[in-house]
Amino acid sequence: MAVESSADKIGYRLPKWELPDLSGSLVQVAEAGHPATLIAFVCNHCPYVQHVEAAFGEMVDSFAPAGLRTLAVMSNDVGTYPEDGPEGMIGQKERAHWNFPYLVDASQDFALELGAVCTPDFFLFDSALAVTYRGAFDASSPKNGNPVTGELLSEAITLTLAGESVPLPHRPAMGCGIKWAEGKEPAGA
Repeated sequence: MAVESSADKIGYRLPKWELPDLSGSLVQVAEAGHPATLIAFVCNHCPYVQHVEAAFGEMVDSFAPAGLRTLAVMSNDVGTYPEDGPEGMIGQKERAHWNFPYLVDASQDFALELGAVCTPDFFLFDSALAVTYRGAFDASSPKNGNPVTGELLSEAITLTLAGESVPLPHRPAMGCGIKWAEGKEPAGA
């Protein structure tokens, strides 16, 4: 069943976190000095992520020269979904041509703190590390027939890089619910 995000985190400040990348090196999630930071909660097995992963990689690459920092985060319980573990993540990063760090949130605490609920779930932060956009990549989904354009996230990135606010409402992100480990489900899940 598809799950949708909400816009309840607008203005929320990115907390200080370190998460390991696929080589085990710790990456500071909240890193100052970038005009914009995009955190995408994704995973290897989700058809909603697979539907946009290549276009997502191309789009964020096009914004990197303007100062967009992109981080992908995998927060699913790999005990239940082993295809989302490191081997699957490496395969996904290669097939989608992702040129940004892919981080592992094994404890799921980072996803819980941000309020991530689905894959993909996009959180865009400004230079002060405050959320400016939380929403969909575009209006497409694996079965609705709409083209994969990335237009909603692209517009939000353009506005954020320009120091402008992203008008509400934001179209909710929609995808597979994050696969929570027993006892880790967010309130109301």
